[in-house]
Amino acid sequence: MSEAGGFQVVPPTVLRDGPFGPGMVQIWVDTDEHRELVDVCSPKDVPPGWIGVLRARGDRGEPAVLVHADTPELQAMAAFDVVANNADRKGGHVLAGVDGNVYGVDHGLCLHTDEKLRTVLWGWVGKPLPRPVVEMLERLRGELGGALSEALSEHITRRELRTLVRRVEHLLDESCYPEPSGYGPAIPWPAF
Repeated sequence: MSEAGGFQVVPPTVLRDGPFGPGMVQIWVDTDEHRELVDVCSPKDVPPGWIGVLRARGDRGEPAVLVHADTPELQAMAAFDVVANNADRKGGHVLAGVDGNVYGVDHGLCLHTDEKLRTVLWGWVGKPLPRPVVEMLERLRGELGGALSEALSEHITRRELRTLVRRVEHLLDESCYPEPSGYGPAIPWPAF
């Protein structure tokens, strides 16, 4: 889905047999330790160009805020997570690769038919989808009308596939980042 839509946020992932049966393996991503994309900091220390997502209190009652960078790569990842129905986009699953790319890892909780989106990337709620993201979604919609659906049907149910197509259509129709659904917590715990 990531490649078919041009999101390019998921590192190469393969299906492999293992000692407990089939499972997925993602390529290891070497990260740039000096380039954070999601963080928790004091409200007065939010970096320029970052978006606050959640205000909270630290262990000693000090104010804290969950923040993420405002970048095109994270905007694409946030839209990808909506259509994949990612139920576990933690801060530690957003990686700045040493190759300059941004990656999302650990997609074991995706594609459920029930609304389960839980993510730390809520900074654009209600904001219009950027044109490049709309183009990615349109490309994904086109691919889902052909060979991608056939490939996915080997791994997910017909109901999951229909729900995926509806999520893509709905996001394109609304043309803005959604609000949390109210189904369970909107942010996974722990957040990192």
